[in-house]
Amino acid sequence: MIIDCHGHFTTTPPQVAAFRSRQVAEFLKTGRALAEPPPEVSDAEIRAGIEPNQLKKMNDRGVDLTIFSPKALGMDHHNADEASNVAWARYSNDLVHRVCQLYPDRFIGACQLPQAPGVPPGKAVFDELDRCIDGFGFIAANLNPDPTGGRWSDPPLSDRTWWYPLYERLVHYDIPAMIHVSGSCNPHFNPAVATHYLNGDTTAFVQFMTSDIFKDFPTLRFVIPHGGGAVPFHWGRYRGIAQDAGLPTLEEKVLGNVFFDTCVYHQPGIDLMLEVVPTRNILFASETVGAVQGIDPRTGHAYDDTRRYIDASPRANAEQKQQIFAGNALGVYPRLRAHPACRDCAA
Repeated sequence: MIIDCHGHFTTTPPQVAAFRSRQVAEFLKTGRALAEPPPEVSDAEIRAGIEPNQLKKMNDRGVDLTIFSPKALGMDHHNADEASNVAWARYSNDLVHRVCQLYPDRFIGACQLPQAPGVPPGKAVFDELDRCIDGFGFIAANLNPDPTGGRWSDPPLSDRTWWYPLYERLVHYDIPAMIHVSGSCNPHFNPAVATHYLNGDTTAFVQFMTSDIFKDFPTLRFVIPHGGGAVPFHWGRYRGIAQDAGLPTLEEKVLGNVFFDTCVYHQPGIDLMLEVVPTRNILFASETVGAVQGIDPRTGHAYDDTRRYIDASPRANAEQKQQIFAGNALGVYPRLRAHPACRDCAA
């Protein structure tokens, strides 16, 4: 069994992105949300996006199930207000739900939240989370630690007033959140997939390390994607900073609650990650179809075929690799147990 914890619906038909463009244009022009409803998308259009792309890669690479969410770069929280982002999140989550209905054995949903710059997560976010978990059977959410799009002007993840109500909701549902920024309006952090994404991953880890979030929420769980940004490469730095500050060790402070995915697109990076990060904290992921889609001329294989790197790594034995491929996900995402493909899986 192989579970990919990080997939996105990046292959929606063109009218989906066009609708978001109209939303943003209307907001910039009038300061109000666009009044028109989102355009229809047929089942045939969904199949045309999924079958030659995400599903083909899953089949070619032996991936059984993908935890699937809307396009991360497309969340676009920083470009509009909360009302616009509510309509956009609902539309995006509806499309993911339809993918899961069309391919129930292969995809299970994780939701986009209608966050907005300068607005603490409140009723609009909770309502959409409730709709997706209770109504659609989604098993996780993507949480943007910087909905200001590279300005970083909202409070850090440790802010009790701003973020704690959302954490309470996540704990209530016993679901993890994947830390995932979206686009950047800061020219220093573009392309966002090469800079802002990894900045967000690393920043979130440090905020977890230096805060009391997990003291206050002992069962709260986060997945940090893209291999954790800079964290595994600088593991000694963070261990040392924690030690110098008189903090508990990383194992005590964060590793009971924070997990890393394997969206690292070369063998030495995966080898380092598997050597440094405890096996129980690593979840298989490929992000397909995502930021990197080409063929590595050094290997002749796709950069994002992360299964190859794990299979080839000498840093983990067969039992550890199976933990990474599936076992760990069943603990981090307990609602996976209800999925038909996972009911008989060993943890």
